[in-house]
Amino acid sequence: MAMHQQREESEFEEKVIHINRCAKVVKGGRRFSFAAIVVVGNKNGKVGIGLGKANEVPEAIKKAGKKARKSMVDVSLDGTTIPHEIKGTFGASSILMKPAPEGTGVIASSSVRAILEAAGIENINAKSLRRDNPHNVVRATLTALRELRTFEQIAAARGKTVAEIRQ
Repeated sequence: MAMHQQREESEFEEKVIHINRCAKVVKGGRRFSFAAIVVVGNKNGKVGIGLGKANEVPEAIKKAGKKARKSMVDVSLDGTTIPHEIKGTFGASSILMKPAPEGTGVIASSSVRAILEAAGIENINAKSLRRDNPHNVVRATLTALRELRTFEQIAAARGKTVAEIRQ
């Protein structure tokens, strides 16, 4: 078990996107709890996000990391960028992502940047439209990444060759 856990840690990179403190007012004062959003990725087309809640920050991060590993999705990459422009929406948040040439880097807000880097995307332009609630922005980004398709995938689905589709 310990060997498996060690290997898993080295394969995936974990990054905390947002930590929220919540207060419940009780008779003796305030009780605080924490919610953490964590992204986990292998920098090679696999990425997942998770939300963990607990009374202590490290415990919330641990729970979020566990959920993120369970919710991994495959991302279609075109080298170091994405194959095409895409818009992802979740709740009131919307995000627009465009492929960028080599050397551009990741141009995005902090929460979106963490997800894109964990997925292995190195060159991209991303703009968060409408609302900037971290929960919804993160889910909108994942929605967009999940919908990405390469020419090869589209050709295979239609039973054609890439050359026939590009005409």
